[in-house]
Amino acid sequence: MSQTNRSPFQPAFYVANTMEIFERLAWYGMYTLLASYIMTPTTQGGLGLGNTERGLIMGVVPFFLYLFPVVSGALADRFGYRKMFLLSFALMAPSYYFLGYAKDLASFMGIFMLIALGAGIFKPVVTATISRTTDETNRGLGFGIFYMMVNIGGFLGPVLAPIIQKHYGWEWVFTFACIWISVNFIPALFFYKEPEIHAKNKPLKQVFQEMQQVLGNFRLALLVVPLLILLVAFYAGFIGSEFTSVAAAVLVVSAVVWDLLVANKNAKQNANQGVETNSPVNTLPWYFQKMQLGNKAFMAYLLIMTGFWTVYLQIFVTLPVYIRDFVDSSDLVSLLHSVSPWLHEVLTSVNIETLTSEIMRLATQYRDIDIGQSQAAIQDITRTLAALDIRLPAEEIKQTFGILGQAVQSSGDSAKQVLSADGAGQWAQQWSQQYRQMNPATILSIDFLMIIIFQIMISNFIGRFKALPALILGTAILSFSMLMQGFAHGIIFGGLLVSCAVVVFAVGEMISSPKSQEYVASFAPKDKAAMFMGYYFVSMALGNLFAGLLSGWLYDYFATTLGQPTLMWGIISFLGFSTCVAFYFFNKHFITDIQQQQLAQQEQVA
Repeated sequence: MSQTNRSPFQPAFYVANTMEIFERLAWYGMYTLLASYIMTPTTQGGLGLGNTERGLIMGVVPFFLYLFPVVSGALADRFGYRKMFLLSFALMAPSYYFLGYAKDLASFMGIFMLIALGAGIFKPVVTATISRTTDETNRGLGFGIFYMMVNIGGFLGPVLAPIIQKHYGWEWVFTFACIWISVNFIPALFFYKEPEIHAKNKPLKQVFQEMQQVLGNFRLALLVVPLLILLVAFYAGFIGSEFTSVAAAVLVVSAVVWDLLVANKNAKQNANQGVETNSPVNTLPWYFQKMQLGNKAFMAYLLIMTGFWTVYLQIFVTLPVYIRDFVDSSDLVSLLHSVSPWLHEVLTSVNIETLTSEIMRLATQYRDIDIGQSQAAIQDITRTLAALDIRLPAEEIKQTFGILGQAVQSSGDSAKQVLSADGAGQWAQQWSQQYRQMNPATILSIDFLMIIIFQIMISNFIGRFKALPALILGTAILSFSMLMQGFAHGIIFGGLLVSCAVVVFAVGEMISSPKSQEYVASFAPKDKAAMFMGYYFVSMALGNLFAGLLSGWLYDYFATTLGQPTLMWGIISFLGFSTCVAFYFFNKHFITDIQQQQLAQQEQVA
């Protein structure tokens, strides 16, 4: 389709894109720092938790965030989009603010879940707005523009958040997120116009009946949801492996027996009413129904997309911690200084006051320990300083803290007086110049910057290809970038290699991610657009869950225990290439079903 034949975009298209920028600015400003914040010591204002808790928070809460659109998308089709936008902002704005003051796991997850609820309402509505305000002539470009807007917010968030955190503290990172969300009330109240063609006259009961046409019935949910809860509980250590295995077996066997008991009654009812046996909409009460899948082709697509998102999300869940613990990014700091001393100071500044305070605290804490003989002490000091963007070599730690510890131990004065006399501030100044690191969030912002610059060009180029082949190509490129990350530790130009891997990742993302949404929009019925987009987010929900849980386990075992992060990235990369193979077989075996749905969509419009 030539550019001259494209339909113009409706006003709601531009308003939705504007709101997307500010919502993503708030989310990524917080989320790209979240892995570091969770593991930052409480003395520096962080949560001071471990890898298991990090995987739990970054797996479970985003899982529900992307699961909420299953319902919120259908409700938006019923009640209208503006009301759902306002409800989402009313939930997110105060929750972002109070999240900065939650200092334990339970309260943090509780408040974070409110943000997830608000974001879960926002996502299908903004995506469905893009779907409804575009047509077959401009949909590819429209989703490309939308994805570019996502990444404008995604770029500004990780750039601004570390600067805010270093100068004002962690609480202000969350406060600014609250401010960005609050700005969205203005376009939602005064400029947003409901797109044409929506299901506002459709009874709510009919909306929920139609939801079964996509995933399946309540009986299926009664099996899948408890199994996921068991998985999370086992990962968190609440239950043991034996109990998990027995409980999972009981759930599966019970579901099968239940199906056998109701099979005859279900078949008789379907025969009497002329309903197909495989119909996802069943007039029997739910407890007399067999487990049923809805749209099998769409479900297969969502499950494969789960593998895609599990790999994709490692750039946010695993990469920041990996850079902090294993990658020497001082080469990037030197390169940035040679390009622009001003940018160098803005983007890589170190809070000298906080660093000085931490030097005093660590010297006091380990004054009675021979640092040279304590690997645990060296690791703790390394992690503490890394949270302040300082990467101190092990030999420097042994020498410096050995001297400081002896000074504290041999003096009758307080540690603060001794270290001040010995120049703890001078140590801080020296280290900030000699061992300064690039903040992981700043490195991640390269991904968003690449998308801002090149997304439209790539969308125009990829627009001539079918969606699934483009998805396979993009996923393969993503997987290769993950493999590149595994070779970035322990080398002189580690920061540059990580940055190059992020650039490669951005190319794969620009090819695959917009196509995945465009593909769903191409066969979703107009009056159910938000519902189908909501179910698209199911794959992202499962991807977030598995990404968080997998990251916590892989990092603890391969990176921390074995000291082999390359193996960890190799496993993640293998999962990505396996997803490519799954897409290939989907394209071979399920594409006919999808094409029939697209044909039915066209006939309905005609």
